[in-house]
Amino acid sequence: MDASPAIQTVQRAAVILSAFTVSRPRLSLNELTASLGTSKATAHRYTKALRESNLLRYDEREALYSLGPQILTLSAAARAGMPVIGVAGPHMQRLVRELDETVVLSVWDGDTAVVVRVDDNTDRVIRISVRTGSRLSRTASSQGRVFCAFLSSAEVPALVADLAASPELRRELERIRAAGVSAHTPPVNGIRSVAAPVFRNGTLIASMAVVGTTSSVPEGADSPLAAALKHTAAQLTAELNSANPG
Repeated sequence: MDASPAIQTVQRAAVILSAFTVSRPRLSLNELTASLGTSKATAHRYTKALRESNLLRYDEREALYSLGPQILTLSAAARAGMPVIGVAGPHMQRLVRELDETVVLSVWDGDTAVVVRVDDNTDRVIRISVRTGSRLSRTASSQGRVFCAFLSSAEVPALVADLAASPELRRELERIRAAGVSAHTPPVNGIRSVAAPVFRNGTLIASMAVVGTTSSVPEGADSPLAAALKHTAAQLTAELNSANPG
């Protein structure tokens, strides 16, 4: 019981920081209040504490908040802990140029796939953007399914129940392991994604995906786009293994 207020404080601070994106790097107090779902006074109290920790900056002239310099330190530490993020960058950028689609990298957080890098500098009129830090569905996203297909059951403890509830999911994971790629089209939003595994020393450490519209990303796992993605993921795997032999 005593930990509840502290947990709530951390959760609210995380919500505020997660509200900032590449497309929305500066936000007003009203926008942060809306994302937090509390009173303006409560939101102001949290922004004040985050400013004191250098996690937020405040432009008094424009009355807008942005992420503070301490975020850069944390980002550098996170990248150091997950070197795949930096190594994947050039590979992802080349794939964006080749396919003109958004490319996303995710890692496993013990429960599902979490987006850690997005390259979406495409020339398309309709550009699909994915927010870094987004937690994807474990079984209803192409990247989540890659992790379910290639991680051990001990690393995905909830998968036993998922498979028991859906024999089709079991068959789909078998197809992903055989094809080396996962293709998924959600039924409602007109988005399609294709994902491939990235390994280091034989262990799955990330999933790379191409995300676009149903009109620009071909359906299925055997398209030229899927082949290009698999090739890029294999190149990244080779580089990671070369940099970390044994």
